[in-house]
Amino acid sequence: EGFMIITGAGPGIMGAAQKGAGADNSFGLNIRLPFEQDANDTIEGDPKLVPFNYFFTRKLTFVKESEGFALFAGGFGTMDEGFEVLTLIQTGKTAILPLVMVDAPGASYWKTFDAFLRNELLSRRLISEDDFALFRITDDIEEAVHEFKHFYRVFHSYRFVRDKLVIRLQRRLSDTHIERLNADFSDLVKSGTITQGTALPQEADEESLTHLPRLIFTPHRRNYGRLRRLIDAINDCAPS
Repeated sequence: EGFMIITGAGPGIMGAAQKGAGADNSFGLNIRLPFEQDANDTIEGDPKLVPFNYFFTRKLTFVKESEGFALFAGGFGTMDEGFEVLTLIQTGKTAILPLVMVDAPGASYWKTFDAFLRNELLSRRLISEDDFALFRITDDIEEAVHEFKHFYRVFHSYRFVRDKLVIRLQRRLSDTHIERLNADFSDLVKSGTITQGTALPQEADEESLTHLPRLIFTPHRRNYGRLRRLIDAINDCAPS
């Protein structure tokens, strides 16, 4: 689908992803450990194999350079990386990106994770129902691939310009779609309405994106699960 692959460079599912993409289309972010992990055969010796001493710097690089995340069943490291990404997205410390948790067909690893979040965190009101919009769980590979493709169907990216949220689009939306978004997501808007426009002067530092149409509004900046639902709604809009 045109995405490069970044993995932890280890064996197993990481090695499978690396082998499928090929060394030319993948990066490996390996962690130096006294046991357990060596780089897989595909990326071993490649200049795009980057070794790290510390997990936190490796996670920073994962998040900074990614356009989406696929998590498979794993140990403490998988939980650590998954919760790191969820926390950063939930609190607005990194951009909303597709996060897909992939089970083997019929397996229960991520389904059990979801049940734990609902039974122990949501029931205590430690998270909100909207937080569940920040990730997807599936045991269907085609559904997982669709999640990444659909996320970028109309939506491109976003940034904050002072108190404004500027959502860059792959194509313009019709007036009818703008009206529908205003009706369905008025709770996200602190003042005014969602309008369609062009790049703001403050975005001149991203010259390659200035041609893209924009949705612009003043948000509350407190519910990123709802913002993810807005992105989904944008992607469900047929092109005008």
